[in-house]
Amino acid sequence: MRGLRTLGLGLVLLLAAFGTAKADVTYGMSLYGDFKYQPGFTHFDYANPDAPKGGTMRMSAIGTFDTLNPFIIKGVPAGGIGQVFDTLMTRGEDEAATDYPLIAESADLAADRMSVLYTLNKAARFHDGKPITPDDVVWSFETLRDKGAPQYRFYYGDVTKVETVGDNGVRFTFKNGDNRELPAILSEMPVLSKTYWSSRDFEKTTLDPPLGSGPYKIDAVEPGRSITYRRVPDYWAKDLPVNKGRFNVDVIRYDYYRDATVALEAFKAGNYDIRRENSSKAWATGYDGPALRDGLIKKEVIPNQNPSAMQGFGYNLRRPLFQDPLVRQALAYAFDFEWSNTNLFYGAYTRTRSYYDNSELAATGVPQGDELKILEPFRGQIPDEVFTKQYDPPKYTDAYTIRDGLRDALGLLKKAGWSFKGEQLVNDKTGQPFQFEILNDDPQMERVTLPFIQNLKRLGITATPRTVDVSQYQQRMDNFDYDMTVVGIAQSLSPGNEQREFFGSAAADQQGSENHLGIKSKIIDTLVEQLIAAQTRADLVAHVHALDRVLQYGYYVIPQYHLGAYWVAYWDKYRRPQVAPKYTPGLETWWVDPKAEQTIESQKKTETPK
Repeated sequence: MRGLRTLGLGLVLLLAAFGTAKADVTYGMSLYGDFKYQPGFTHFDYANPDAPKGGTMRMSAIGTFDTLNPFIIKGVPAGGIGQVFDTLMTRGEDEAATDYPLIAESADLAADRMSVLYTLNKAARFHDGKPITPDDVVWSFETLRDKGAPQYRFYYGDVTKVETVGDNGVRFTFKNGDNRELPAILSEMPVLSKTYWSSRDFEKTTLDPPLGSGPYKIDAVEPGRSITYRRVPDYWAKDLPVNKGRFNVDVIRYDYYRDATVALEAFKAGNYDIRRENSSKAWATGYDGPALRDGLIKKEVIPNQNPSAMQGFGYNLRRPLFQDPLVRQALAYAFDFEWSNTNLFYGAYTRTRSYYDNSELAATGVPQGDELKILEPFRGQIPDEVFTKQYDPPKYTDAYTIRDGLRDALGLLKKAGWSFKGEQLVNDKTGQPFQFEILNDDPQMERVTLPFIQNLKRLGITATPRTVDVSQYQQRMDNFDYDMTVVGIAQSLSPGNEQREFFGSAAADQQGSENHLGIKSKIIDTLVEQLIAAQTRADLVAHVHALDRVLQYGYYVIPQYHLGAYWVAYWDKYRRPQVAPKYTPGLETWWVDPKAEQTIESQKKTETPK
């Protein structure tokens, strides 16, 4: 299970039983284990319940936005929009798979796991003061499923019925009891106002501030340039244990910049306050200046225990050029990670090899035990290497150089029916030259892409870089209009239903889905369904390992690199709890020190570059 990217909110992961023989009555949910926080807990350990409220937090975003409706496929949603909307329950960020009460104060899971009943907190309110009702929950579910982005159809596909129960309950009924994660997925469903949307077209983009129920509401909008949120002082859930010590800043503003280089200079000039960095070069050298040297700007490396995203050059298998796995395997030899890490990244990164790296979910060694049993029925239908060899992308050393790798690549391409004609690689049957485009929306990635292109050129392959703005990029991605692009497939510690959208055959043909790679494999479909039905944590891990291996040896992505930490730079007016959450940077638990803010703002005028 993963967070809904359109919202920036985590998806649930919970279902621990407290209850009767008829149903498991829970005050929260835990997918496989116990709760860290028992009934009566007062706050999360990574939040300071005594944190002062007030101040501002200004952040940056890249590109533009054109909608305040983050639930549909159309448009580019504004940054931070998820904090406007509350969900049935909310996750704990220091546990792998737990959620605690928010709009729903409890959940009753049927003993046969065929239904779950959520009981709503009677105090739950929208920002206009009207109560959140079971009808709002039913309407939200049906609307998201039928009119929302494709991900909702994949998440909610196994729900056969949703109905109100009494004055304050909502029951979801399922196709079967095998999908253990489904009740958890539903618990982080955003709840929208049926009344508000009854006079509006849900399927259209809009810049009208929507009605929500979360800790913030929209205060000001400059279309495409900035959006400002203001903390709701009478937020209905501000005193719930899950919110104590969170959402401390009064005003949050996102300013939009053309690209990351411009945004970094704006940060150093004091135009915004806090920045998450993803460029090793910028982190190593880009912040130097009087403000950093005088201690006005702080840089922190905050470790995390998240599975790293599978970032890499992703093939679009809908293109005939990339349908042969030998071709996909061959092109991986043209990416020299070791050279890039030394010359571009200051040695900061680790090479990615798994779709679930930086966690116990990554497949290593050769399959054994339960994992081997899972894979055995597919022997002969998947590469033999799945059973005999750990997957590792090409690695260049003094003993095995890029020259050796390109030679091996040409051998694979020859087997696939490609040969040199002059200085070009051409198809033996059609005479078609090997050429394609690499689509991207981040100019900083060009320094990674261009050396890769140069190595491809040595293979007789013409790859053309194409950097476009965010809106055009999103449109082309939604329509699968690309040859290759840099993908980032983010995973949680409890993978589940979202794997259908990442890798499922049905998602490959669904416009706007996240199966960007275009994978269509009955074997992968089967492995995904088995993973979703896993009954224990050990069973889940074994199934994830099996899926990981088959994906690795499908050569769908040329893996790039990852970092098991967050890089955060900020003007030194913020304070944060001593304990950090394991799975997020925890910015919503930070607060403003008023005296430090006053000092910082006065010194910005003399310390920042003009």
